[in-house]
Amino acid sequence: MCRPGWPPPSGEVVALYDAEGRPVGTTSRERMRALNLTHAATAVVVRDRLGRVHVHRRTNTKDLYPGRHDFAAGGVVAAGEDPHDAALRELAEELGVTGVPLEPLGVARFRDEHTDYWGHLFTASWDGPVELQPEEVAWGDWWPVDRLVAALDAEPDAWMPDTAALLGGWLRDLADGTDHPTGT
Repeated sequence: MCRPGWPPPSGEVVALYDAEGRPVGTTSRERMRALNLTHAATAVVVRDRLGRVHVHRRTNTKDLYPGRHDFAAGGVVAAGEDPHDAALRELAEELGVTGVPLEPLGVARFRDEHTDYWGHLFTASWDGPVELQPEEVAWGDWWPVDRLVAALDAEPDAWMPDTAALLGGWLRDLADGTDHPTGT
């Protein structure tokens, strides 16, 4: 039986992390969301050979920040899953991108009233077709970095706050011509 106000269990078990970013246990995805427990997640910025970034809008049915725009594919790390493997899984699930090497950009923590996680950040290059998962991604397109930065500045509330916080500085450096890790 579900606690009143909790969504029904999905069966998804996620890894819990401590304040230093180490795995310390597991719980259901629903409990993690309901209690805003510290977990791990991934974010992969996908760029094409022209340097454009794949931008997408989340569906209105997502459990966190529905309908917001994002410039990274990613998601929650499952119990027992390596964050690199989780990033590859999420990239394949959300955008249909497979067989690409990931370049690590660092690990950083994001916390707000809705989520608390250690973000494992990556970038990847892809020039093939993008196949959006309709349950998670409403639309997608390739944007030049300067257009993306301008959109983040013009309408910050339209974007995923965690992606903007964790990767916005890297994106701005990219727009300025300095492509280096986040330093986190």
